[in-house]
Amino acid sequence: MARLSIAMVGTRGVPARYGGFETAVEEVGRRLADRGHRVVVYCRTAPGAQEPLPAAHLGMELVHLPAARRRSLETLSHSALSVGHLLAHRTDAAIVFNAANAPLLPVLRAARIPVATHVDGLEWRRAKWGAAGRHYYRVAESLAVRWSDVLIADAQGIADYYRDTFDAPTTLLTYGAPLVEPGSDLLAGTGLEPGGYHLVVARFEPENHVDVVVEGYAASDAGKPLVVVGSAPYADAYTRRVHSLADDRVRFLGGVWDQELLDQLYANCCTYLHGHSVGGTNPSLLRAIGAGAAVTAFDVDFNREVVRDSGRFFRTPQDVARELAAAEADPERVARAGRRARELARGYDWDEVADGYEDLALRLAARDVPRRRPSGRRRPTAADAPRSAPALTPVAAALPDDVVPDNVVPFPAPVPLGRYEIRAGQQ
Repeated sequence: MARLSIAMVGTRGVPARYGGFETAVEEVGRRLADRGHRVVVYCRTAPGAQEPLPAAHLGMELVHLPAARRRSLETLSHSALSVGHLLAHRTDAAIVFNAANAPLLPVLRAARIPVATHVDGLEWRRAKWGAAGRHYYRVAESLAVRWSDVLIADAQGIADYYRDTFDAPTTLLTYGAPLVEPGSDLLAGTGLEPGGYHLVVARFEPENHVDVVVEGYAASDAGKPLVVVGSAPYADAYTRRVHSLADDRVRFLGGVWDQELLDQLYANCCTYLHGHSVGGTNPSLLRAIGAGAAVTAFDVDFNREVVRDSGRFFRTPQDVARELAAAEADPERVARAGRRARELARGYDWDEVADGYEDLALRLAARDVPRRRPSGRRRPTAADAPRSAPALTPVAAALPDDVVPDNVVPFPAPVPLGRYEIRAGQQ
């Protein structure tokens, strides 16, 4: 088999400490490096970092470049520098993560670097973006369709969306679900006991519904505490809202970077509440089912695709309160759900995912890709349906980064979106 040079562009880089893209780069990149490929990962430098930046990680070569420290510019500014570096350091194939980087694709094509774009979820549906941001992401989706040699989707719902909206084929490459049995010895340091708490792990962003979970928990009679892991670099107003909804049974741990402790939190919770709603296949959800956690997830098809018959689902705080009560009243059902979740996790294997990326990189390097790409012209679909009343207070582009008005109406009627269903107002 040919040994390739493969560049991974558009993420925060590795070690993976932030989200799904970074997890995919680390898990796939390390496996490709183990197979003899040269894997180059472009990483964002943190402002004020004092420690020397590593040149390699798990066999991957790292290139560290800065980024503009503003939410709307961070991704594209870093990716632009990465593409500039890549032009002077040739590669056999480039994998660009995030459709937001699509305006840079013509530069790679002009340099005859074959490129696949991993298109994330329905980013333009995220509540944190104002009108300008939503418009940008919709345009970027079209450009990614037109200028990528291949599109990568990490969930069937995302693949369906690109098929229906752009008549564009995708390569379906999900994430892996590590099967973990981490024990429970580290829980003592947090004051928690196995089976004695409910868990949330999420960045504090509106579409992750941490506020819905906390509000529902506070309204419940749950006897076990709610442990909330996570924070956000640009979400002070939303973070204040989440904290304001909590009572003294809620414990905020902030970011947990010790992976063994995090695995123990997943594996020993009574239930794991997953509020993510606009991404594709979510690594946190996969890690939870791989640890055998009983999942209660926000009701969208991306989550149903993963947890299937092992899961329970919610849309409102009242749903959360009901599901918490049901879980604490029936521990045997919770145990069965956890066992079933772990069975489902076996279908998400990082080695198989890496096989898919390797095959894709080989096809890119061999130019075994369609010569004609879809036009990128958007077709009206259910995803473009008008939002139902009551209307939300818009998160305007003029507001400071990630400010979420307190008078946002949280639960308007759902808009049917088929396979890529997103509840109106919950994007």
